[in-house]
Amino acid sequence: MSKLQTADIIVFFVYFVIVATYGYYIYYKRRAKELDAQEYFLAEGSLTWWAIGASLIASNISAEHFIGMSGSGFALGLAISSYEWMSAAALIIVAVFIIPVYLKNRIFTMPQFLSRRYNDQVSTIMAIFWLLVYVFVNLTSILYLGALAISSISSISFEWCIIGLCVFSTIVTLAGMKVIGYTDVIQVLVLIIGGLVTTYLSLYLLAQNYGYGNNIIKALGVLRKEAPEHFHMIFKPTDKYYKDLPGISVLIGGMLVNNLAYWGCNQYIVQRALGADLPTARKGILFAAFLKLLVPVIAVLPGIVMYVLHSKGLFAAEMTEGGVVKPDHAYPTLMNLLPTGLKGVAFAALTAAIVASLAGKANSISTIFSLDIYRKYINKNQSEKKLVFTGRIAVVVAMIIGGLVAPALRSLDQAYQFIQEYVGFIAPGVLAIFLLGFYWKRTTAAAAMTGALFTIPFSTLLKFLPQWSKGAFPDYPFLDRMMIDFVVIVVLMVIISLAGSKKPDAEHQIEVDPSMFRVSRSFAVGAIIITGVLTALYTAFW
Repeated sequence: MSKLQTADIIVFFVYFVIVATYGYYIYYKRRAKELDAQEYFLAEGSLTWWAIGASLIASNISAEHFIGMSGSGFALGLAISSYEWMSAAALIIVAVFIIPVYLKNRIFTMPQFLSRRYNDQVSTIMAIFWLLVYVFVNLTSILYLGALAISSISSISFEWCIIGLCVFSTIVTLAGMKVIGYTDVIQVLVLIIGGLVTTYLSLYLLAQNYGYGNNIIKALGVLRKEAPEHFHMIFKPTDKYYKDLPGISVLIGGMLVNNLAYWGCNQYIVQRALGADLPTARKGILFAAFLKLLVPVIAVLPGIVMYVLHSKGLFAAEMTEGGVVKPDHAYPTLMNLLPTGLKGVAFAALTAAIVASLAGKANSISTIFSLDIYRKYINKNQSEKKLVFTGRIAVVVAMIIGGLVAPALRSLDQAYQFIQEYVGFIAPGVLAIFLLGFYWKRTTAAAAMTGALFTIPFSTLLKFLPQWSKGAFPDYPFLDRMMIDFVVIVVLMVIISLAGSKKPDAEHQIEVDPSMFRVSRSFAVGAIIITGVLTALYTAFW
């Protein structure tokens, strides 16, 4: 495969200079103002709706979307888009029913909510857990997959890719949430442009090979004709990919649990909106939902195109390794076919996605450690300036740990899928703790602690019991296990809460007012449009 040429390197360097210059401008725009903790960690009141929306998407999209989702598009088709399109629906729910609770109660971190609603013990246990997961699972996996992707399309070694990503992301993160939020606007613009360039090239190649010249519209028709099985959104139980996307569960089952936990109870994501007022936060989240509708176009569609081209006998060598077809080679193969210069744009897009995710994750690590661990237990009287300094030290330490651990993931087979399932074991418990904490005053700290400690063992039991019982127990798909886990934990928490005090704990309550959930006319119109688009998509590809 061809590597980056001089023109590609120049394009990438221009991208780097633009991001660095803009970040420097944002950082020093208010140099005279003292940078306090809330300004550094949350950019309180200074992020616009479009910056919040762009930052949400930039933090969410990383190498796994370009590499992993294109590979899944190659293997199982458009159905993998459910992870993106159902996220748009989940974001609307979060904007209406979850974000108002955080903002009304001045919640800045997820552990802070748990402390106020339950107790410090629940909060601290979850804070430590989140830190461990963010550093040793999320941060390291983004570094590993990002370095793997970049090294596969450039002459840069895997190790130097790790170092470069760590340094670049640390520079962006140290400037605080304001710089992250506004530079994410550029990052999203670059990754969308770069992604669309790669998608256009794939459709152009398809049109060329089927005698349609450069008519990419006819190429879309070729996809439906040559790979009709790749355009089903809902799989039947008899389909070989049912275990990955189990039928209707992608709409109302485990997929919803997964998305609500990710978008509504995840410091890494929610933090973007916590420093804004409610109308701005809601507009930003709605903007992110619109952008989510575009992700399958730039991530999934190229994989389906590569499937059709490969079925015709093209790119056999590029798509195989050791005689076995490797779906995850689809996107790197397309990128290596890009003309000089445009390849630099796609390379910048991939790097932008990785750096934005790393910066967002590192900032969340810094926020939780500084506000929920250091200030609470180590130095309660630390000044705002020193608290910001502590946060910056946490960023550097987290990046160093991530850089050292990331290469070890090379020993894992299917590292991304393994990590996704591992993190998914905790999502049902987290969502149950938060939703009951929001909307049921009787929920007790004992119930929350039980939910937190029970979710992983129960998920593990559901996963391995079919093997232990030699098939006597049904082997549920991953998303179905998440839904079962969620329902069981909710029931368990309700029973424990009812068995405890008959009166709600007045000391550990949060304010929830029905008026908080009223939405503006413009938001309602936007939500209806997104819902209509989703309905049309699932109806068309059912």
